[in-house]
Amino acid sequence: MREADATTRERITAHLRETAASPSSLAAEFDVTANVAVEHVRHVARSLSDRDEELLVAPPECRDCGFDRFDDRANRPSRCPECKSESVAEPEFRIAEES
Repeated sequence: MREADATTRERITAHLRETAASPSSLAAEFDVTANVAVEHVRHVARSLSDRDEELLVAPPECRDCGFDRFDDRANRPSRCPECKSESVAEPEFRIAEES
């Protein structure tokens, strides 16, 4: 299948098989908003359950206090619930073969 014929989700899936990416980088790469990129990634994760692959998620992390126990690991939090800092790194996604 040519890339021009692939859907956005198919292109995101192929991209995440090659490299890790944050919602912002996916948004820039595929000309969607970061929230739409997260929704695409959530859908991709559900579709991977039929395959020998899994979505790996590096959770968001507060750059000030190191907090990384967010309830939703794929979420893009606006601030840290621990120290209230707004310096929170985005989550990163990658598709890998199940071990």
